[in-house]
Amino acid sequence: MPPRRRIDPAAGREAVLTWALDPEAATRPVTATAVRYTLEELGIQAPGRTVEVRVPPFGAVQCVAGPVHTRGTPPNVTETDAATWLRLATGRLTWAEAAAGGKLRVSGQRANVSAYLPIVPVI
Repeated sequence: MPPRRRIDPAAGREAVLTWALDPEAATRPVTATAVRYTLEELGIQAPGRTVEVRVPPFGAVQCVAGPVHTRGTPPNVTETDAATWLRLATGRLTWAEAAAGGKLRVSGQRANVSAYLPIVPVI
């Protein structure tokens, strides 16, 4: 079951586009909305509870079909900062580049969500 929408899709897309125009100038609320929106989109595009993607302090989502996690720390976790996540989500950074740059903390065999990226391609 996909996550419940908390971010209006139009507001989320606007936040992503605003962030993409000038990531350095994006305000914290814009960044927060963009991160939360893209996490929600990931949960919709890859429904499930096998992997948890975390972007502290803004949010997390469980996604990807497969074995369901029910207690404690999930065995498949991806964690990164907001700027890296948004660059991945918009297609401005590849998974391999982020991993090579030490920008991802990944645990578990199924934690790689690169097949679902970019989420909101921005040219």
